[in-house]
Parts: sequence; C-alpha cells; structure tokens
Amino acid sequence: MNRSLAAVATLLVLSFALLGETDADVDPLSSDACGPQPLKSDGSAWVCAFDDEFDGTELDRTRWVPQTTHFSTGTPEAHACYVDDPQNVSVSGGTLNLTVRTLGAPVPCLSDPALAPSPYTSGSVSTYHLFSQQYGRFEARVKVEATSDPGLQETFWLWPDDRVATGEVWPLAGEIDVLESYSVNPDLGIPFLHYSGNDNGGPIPGTNTAWDCIAPRGAYNTWTLEWSPTELKVEVNARTCLVNTSGDPAFQKPYIVAFTQALGTTGNVYDGRAPLPATLSVDYVHVWK
Repeated sequence: MNRSLAAVATLLVLSFALLGETDADVDPLSSDACGPQPLKSDGSAWVCAFDDEFDGTELDRTRWVPQTTHFSTGTPEAHACYVDDPQNVSVSGGTLNLTVRTLGAPVPCLSDPALAPSPYTSGSVSTYHLFSQQYGRFEARVKVEATSDPGLQETFWLWPDDRVATGEVWPLAGEIDVLESYSVNPDLGIPFLHYSGNDNGGPIPGTNTAWDCIAPRGAYNTWTLEWSPTELKVEVNARTCLVNTSGDPAFQKPYIVAFTQALGTTGNVYDGRAPLPATLSVDYVHVWK
C-alpha cells in the first residue's frame, strides 16, 4: 500500500471509530452505493442492494409507497389517519420526514374506514411491491421527536412481502420491528419480533424483544438488523441489544421495509401533552445482501 492510500485508510478508520465502528467492522478501501462496505463475520463484504440517502426534494416513488389504506394507529379516541400529503410525508434537508399533525377539524379516516373521523393525520411509507429481500443487513439512521410526554410512537420495521404465498396470518406470518420508539420511554428504543408461540407469551426480553437498547429521543441513532436463516441480531449505535436464534419459519421469506410515525396505544396513549406536529426523520436507509 502506498503512503497516500495508507493515509486515506487511516483517516477512514478513525472516522468510523468515532462513529462507533472499527476497522474490524468496515473495509475502509471498499465502497459501493451504500458507502463503505461493512464486513460479514467471515470477513467478506456486504453488497449494497437498496439505498436511499434522501438527498432530493421529494419522495422517490420508484422506491417508496406512502401508506393510505388498511393502516392506522392509536386508540379509538386518539388515532392518526395515514395520508399521502406533503405535510405528512416529505423529503428535505437530506432526510425523509414523516409527521403526525393536528387538523382544524376531524376528517374521515380513509386508511381505516372502520374508525371514526379523526383530527390527526400522519405519514408511513414502505417499499411495498417495489423492493423486498430475504436475509441480509438492514440499517437506518433515525431521529424521533424529543419528549417524555405520552402519545408518540415510531417504527422502523419489516413486513412479509405479500407476493410470496403463505398459509399463515399475523403474528404467525411474522413481523420484524427493528425499532419501536415510545415517547413515555424517552431514552429507549425497543426491537420486537412477532412469530409463532412467542406472541402468545407476550414480550420476552432476550428472545423476542429487549428493554435495554439506549437510544435517546431528539438525537440520531443508527439501528441495524443482521438477518440470516438461523439468527436475527439487532444493534443500536453498533451495540448489540437483541439476538434471536429461533430460525422460525416466519423469518424464512422476503420482507419489505417500512417507516411509520404513529400515535401511541396502551401505556402510551396521546393525551394532548406531547408536541404536535411531531416528526420521524430518516437520514438514510441501507440494505445489503
């Protein structure tokens, strides 16, 4: 290696160390569309399969679909209707912004007609029928509204691609919540895996969820899922907080990627104190295979 390449490599390694990564995690001389390539446990590099840096001025609809049907969050008394509106779903300043806000008067909840009209609307996007992947490394750098008042919930999650036939329904069909953030827990992010009998037993820390993933609201945190046929590992800011080795059939098929800004439910119901509008900001999302 010549001196100039060595200097560049050293600077990159130092930069990644400051970000919580080390030269054991990333090859500083190898990059692709997702940037410097993380290394697998066998020393080979992950290869970029999907990338959005949100550097434009509007949502890239070749990658993302705003949610407008079959989805709402909150309670019957305080729920957000999902709409495709630039005040709820936007891209600016290098981020994807999903915002829950208050309207002047209640409107019909077209995303869930069974619900009563609501004065709250919000944004949710996914790669529905545009991109899905089975196994790999999924990562996003996200920030949620800084508050400890109840009522806000945000999610970086994966959902089974419905183009792949399955005889199961949720939760047996599976769901991978890399991050669920609740404003009543302002210093935590909570991963949660939905599958088979574990849902019948509720949350089981260390198996299908974790309650010690430090991720303060109001600051950017980097969430990573590494998923193989035998293991799902969730990290926040390069710290492992959940490892699941069930190898459950629910996790043996392609999943889409989604982000949601929500109003909260049980134990985190919106009562008017949490600040609105409130925004989930996504700096980037990378998927490797």
